This record gives sequence, structure tokens and C-alpha cells, in this order.
Amino acid sequence: KFIDAANKNVIAEHEIRNISCAAQDPEDLCTFAYITKDLQTSHHYCHVFSTIDVNLTYEIILTLGQAFEVAYQLALQAQKSKSPAVLTAEMIETKSSKPVPKPRVSMRKSALEQSEEDQDSQSHAGVSWVVEPKQDSKRTLSTN
Repeated sequence: KFIDAANKNVIAEHEIRNISCAAQDPEDLCTFAYITKDLQTSHHYCHVFSTIDVNLTYEIILTLGQAFEVAYQLALQAQKSKSPAVLTAEMIETKSSKPVPKPRVSMRKSALEQSEEDQDSQSHAGVSWVVEPKQDSKRTLSTN
């Protein structure tokens, strides 16, 4: 759920299972986007957001990455907990034996910040970043 920090209005709300990837604009670091799939129509949508501060964008992208990782681990656990007979029946019924895909996250950080955060980058869903801070400011968003 994305909430406008200025007026507390909900800007967007999507289930993590319907988000396939998220990325930060390499030229405007206050801008990020993610892709969702509407399960009723099977259409994909790209949602683009801008923040007033690049650090808020980093926080949002990191939060999305952590949510992806938690959802991925839960899906793996659910798959492992099913018995082979149940899995076989589901594969025949759905005609799909694809593994659970891991969502992708992309974020950029400056070389100066990178040396300080090398250890942290591995703990955030294995995502590595190169960031170039930019002073552009746009609408404030909050992830509350």
C-alpha cells in the first residue's frame, strides 16, 4: 500500500503476489516503477511513482525487495510442504510444472555509499546497486 505522506490518501495498493518486478529510473532516481498483473483480465500494468527525496525512493525499493524475498520464501516453503502425490496431481490438473519465479528488484546507489553498504546489499534479497543521487524533487510518498 502506498500512501501520500502529505494528505494520507492511498495512492496504490497491490498484493505482492501480483507484482512481477520493480525498478528505479537510472536517470531520475526519485522515480521508480513496478509491474502488476490483473488476475481477472491477465493484463499487465506498469505503475510509475515519483518521490520528493531519493532516500524515500531507496526505502520504498528496499521495502519492495524485502517483501518479494519474504513472499518468495513463503512460496518455496509452501511448495516443499506439499506431498509428491499432491504436487503430481496439481501438475497434471494445471498442466504446469514451472518453479516459483523470483521477482526482480533494481535500485541504484552512488559509489560512495556502496563501499559503506557492501555488507548490507547482500542481505537485501541479494540485490546489488549503483546509485547516483539527484536533487530533483517531486510528490512525497510513504509506505505506511
